[in-house]
Amino acid sequence: MIRKGGSNWVDGDRFFDRVVELDALEERVREGTHTLLTAQRRMGKTSLVRELLRRLAESGEFDTVFVDLEAAMDPADAVAEIGVQARPLGGAWDRIKGSFANVLREAGDRFEELAVADMRVRLRAGIDAGNWPQRGDAIFSALASDDKPVVLAVDELPILVSRLLKDGTGIVTTQGRQSADEFLSWLRRNGQTHRRQVTMLLSGSVGLEPLLEQAGLSAHANIYSAYDLRPWSEDTAAACLAELAGTYGIGLPPEVGEDMCRRLRCCIPHHVQMFFDKLHEHLRHEGRRNATTDDGERVYLHEMLSVRGQADLQHYEGRLQTVLGKSGYPVALEILSATAVEGRLERDTLELYPVHFAAQEEVGAPSVEGVLHVLEHDGYLEREGGGYRFVSGLLEDWWRGRYGANFEPAIERERGMGR
Repeated sequence: MIRKGGSNWVDGDRFFDRVVELDALEERVREGTHTLLTAQRRMGKTSLVRELLRRLAESGEFDTVFVDLEAAMDPADAVAEIGVQARPLGGAWDRIKGSFANVLREAGDRFEELAVADMRVRLRAGIDAGNWPQRGDAIFSALASDDKPVVLAVDELPILVSRLLKDGTGIVTTQGRQSADEFLSWLRRNGQTHRRQVTMLLSGSVGLEPLLEQAGLSAHANIYSAYDLRPWSEDTAAACLAELAGTYGIGLPPEVGEDMCRRLRCCIPHHVQMFFDKLHEHLRHEGRRNATTDDGERVYLHEMLSVRGQADLQHYEGRLQTVLGKSGYPVALEILSATAVEGRLERDTLELYPVHFAAQEEVGAPSVEGVLHVLEHDGYLEREGGGYRFVSGLLEDWWRGRYGANFEPAIERERGMGR
């Protein structure tokens, strides 16, 4: 029986569906195919990867390493993180420690007793701007010489690449491009050198491809085969809601589940489970166990879209600011607000934006076309006829509630027309 997953990744008994996706990714791993997992935010990429790694490790045929680079600020941080996360791999870990012997000598036999954070600090102390490629090569060689094939899952690589590429305002700099090029070249070279011994699975909460395209570094992605993780179908989402209802003893008639899915429009797994969680809490406070469509509507309007429900959705804004920076984010804010207020972004408005924002563009700043590419690639908007609309009904309603009341289109402000 499935249980609530909260905001964290899930695996095992908490993992629901994705049988087709797991089979496809396992096939890629067995064929030694490096994969770039793409999807909207909150689609369950990390949970899917974690569950895949669990199953592969359980089979006894693979060793697995999961690395989260969200906190990494430079290549040296990334190399240290890969190294320390390989510690469960006995033989490979011994070889990694051997390559850092001069750094670890002070800790001696006590090194294995250190907390992971302290191990990371020790490894990081031996890595600098001059030697990180060599240190990283040694770690990859250690993984490749493991007794079993290794699956190396790297989460939030795009966040690190964005940090390398851009300055504080979100502008791609010459130095940043050089740093990103060097790091991605190193990763690509090791992926090619150790193919089949080490299979990489890359993912992140923002898209890697638009970043590389903006910086003219798209060639670095050609060793990775893209795999698009799609939303649940309404039938799958309804089945998840029904199973959750059964687990927690909630009466959830089919029409209530269908109405919940209709409101979300795009059945992103996290949003489906968040909707159920808030509905469950609402019924608990009401002292009832049977849900109605009125309950679903109330929860959607007053919980999912309320100030209390905004923390999760605000992360959508935060990721855009990270990727687009101070120069590109205002363009995205204008585009998304106009789309939410009007219901869709029409072609004639689109054609005015490049001229309107041209005077504000700086060298290295994302263009209107580039911003649209990010919004489409990362699942905020989708093409509809000659224009765009929101993919997610929840995100559209939330964005309209957050920015719609006082929104005045930039084009009209410029003309002094008002609304």
